[in-house]
Amino acid sequence: MKLIDFHTHIYPDAIAKKATESIENFYSMKAENVGTAGRLLEVSGENGIVLSVVLPVAVKPSGVSHINDFASEMQKEHKEFYCFGTIHAGMENIEAETERLMNMGLHGIKLHPDTQLFNIDDPRMYPVYEIIEGKIPLMVHSGDYRYSYSHPERLRRVMKDFPRLVTIAAHFGGWSMPDEGVKQLSDMENCFVDISSSFDRISLSKGAELVSAFGEDRVLFASDFPLGSPTTERENLMKMNISDDIREKIAYKNAERLLGFSV
Repeated sequence: MKLIDFHTHIYPDAIAKKATESIENFYSMKAENVGTAGRLLEVSGENGIVLSVVLPVAVKPSGVSHINDFASEMQKEHKEFYCFGTIHAGMENIEAETERLMNMGLHGIKLHPDTQLFNIDDPRMYPVYEIIEGKIPLMVHSGDYRYSYSHPERLRRVMKDFPRLVTIAAHFGGWSMPDEGVKQLSDMENCFVDISSSFDRISLSKGAELVSAFGEDRVLFASDFPLGSPTTERENLMKMNISDDIREKIAYKNAERLLGFSV
């Protein structure tokens, strides 16, 4: 079965090890890989992954444009990569950079509010949501018991204010609060969720329940490389007690529908 991995991260080779260690420290977890483009291509090939959605994050406003340039370069160099851009609420010229990343051919925006230290529903982000609504999707790290920045309730508020904004709420919509993710987001028709970095905290049976709660047409395969392992997440998908038809939707069909093309 082919796979589309809807949640990956890569960094320039020179800083990949340090960047991966930073993620490990933030989550107090050991990464499965080092976040280089070469390693992502290697492990993806081993698991039948035909396309990796690459999600850059700028933890500081000053890094946004450089990181978006890198994402654009990676997408041009590797047909296996489908890259989003990044934005930071604290940056100047936020609207111009949003337009620039879209004009560069980046296909969405990724936010990680807990590392970027601003709320999903921060008013400074509303011009961005207005620009991208109905055009490109928003991927958000959603739900961390340690912080309020990424609480699913905040994402719900944004989606209520921007009803045409297509959103992917990572980690079943609530990384360490899956039930809150279901409560806040399961009735939001334009909200997809991915399965990444979830099964170290929930059981496979709970995962199947979450698939049912959100709906089989709104769940995406994802690994959270390099912190997560495409190999492990592929095994989790195959082991979940769901039908083969639903498994195929999660593996790639839902992603192809969201992206608007077949891989």
